[in-house]
Amino acid sequence: MTVFEGLDRVEAAVGTHIGYSDWLEITQDRVDAFADATGDHQWIHVDPARAAEGPYGATIAHGYLTLSLLPALTAELMDIRGFAMMINYGLEKLRFPAAVKVGSRIRAGVEFTSLERRSSGVQLNSLVTVEIEGGDRPALVAETVRLMVP
Repeated sequence: MTVFEGLDRVEAAVGTHIGYSDWLEITQDRVDAFADATGDHQWIHVDPARAAEGPYGATIAHGYLTLSLLPALTAELMDIRGFAMMINYGLEKLRFPAAVKVGSRIRAGVEFTSLERRSSGVQLNSLVTVEIEGGDRPALVAETVRLMVP
């Protein structure tokens, strides 16, 4: 875990790789709970028997489930302090290059790519890559935007 005390420390880290989260196993229970929460019960996610005969040979996580895990995964590797609040402000780019099979383990890596002072606070952009253990392509690549309010 890297702790960033204040804006100067965050700004000094722009252009550097911050680190990696711990590995997290994607379970069928987590996929089913996400399907229930979102109403997306497509068979490729929730029907292991049918999915075994499908293109991946198993059920896979929803892409948006992988995306929704970014706050938890990135919180494991960095703690930014000295702001009244931080807001997930959005995404500039998002891709899902590879499917995450149930039973796989994923982790997130983060690089701070830019920092911009604005009247509403400080905008920090990061490149977040979610890797699949043993995989040759990432599960997710996103440029995230965080607004840090003093």
